Amino acid sequence: MSDDALLDPPPARPLWLWTLADLALLLVGFFVLVQATDRQALARGLREGFGGAVADSAKPDPIPLAAAAVAFAPGSAIPRAPASLIDFATTNLRDPRASLRVSGGTAGAGDVDPATGSADLLAADRARAAAAYLIGHGVAADRILIAAAGTGRRTALVTVSFTGDPYRKQP
Repeated sequence: MSDDALLDPPPARPLWLWTLADLALLLVGFFVLVQATDRQALARGLREGFGGAVADSAKPDPIPLAAAAVAFAPGSAIPRAPASLIDFATTNLRDPRASLRVSGGTAGAGDVDPATGSADLLAADRARAAAAYLIGHGVAADRILIAAAGTGRRTALVTVSFTGDPYRKQP
């Protein structure tokens, strides 16, 4: 064997063949993800695998249909004249597939809870006050969901949402 023969590279497969195999494996992995039957568990597992935070909420957000607002004084969690809210709620909750989602809001830096100085706490108090008003006037508590704050106004936004048939088991 000569010295020149030692420097020749050994025969190998072409580079495009390795790239084709990688592409085929990625495509198979993609189809496995698409055909997964329990997508919530798959998404949760992928988030955990990549070190992401896992959300506790397994229910997707409902589809909003209509909304009404309850006004508040600055820095207050006492609703102003919410009488029309009861009509809004009873009219829209005739359908058993609908539910109410109540989210509180604050209007800037001066609109904070007087005891703690927290805008988020005041927004949560406004949402709870609107929900308590609805429950106190006959709306079923299991048809109301209190959601995260974020309306950007001194209101509690009450949204009627389609949540599906309560008698049919959801996937």
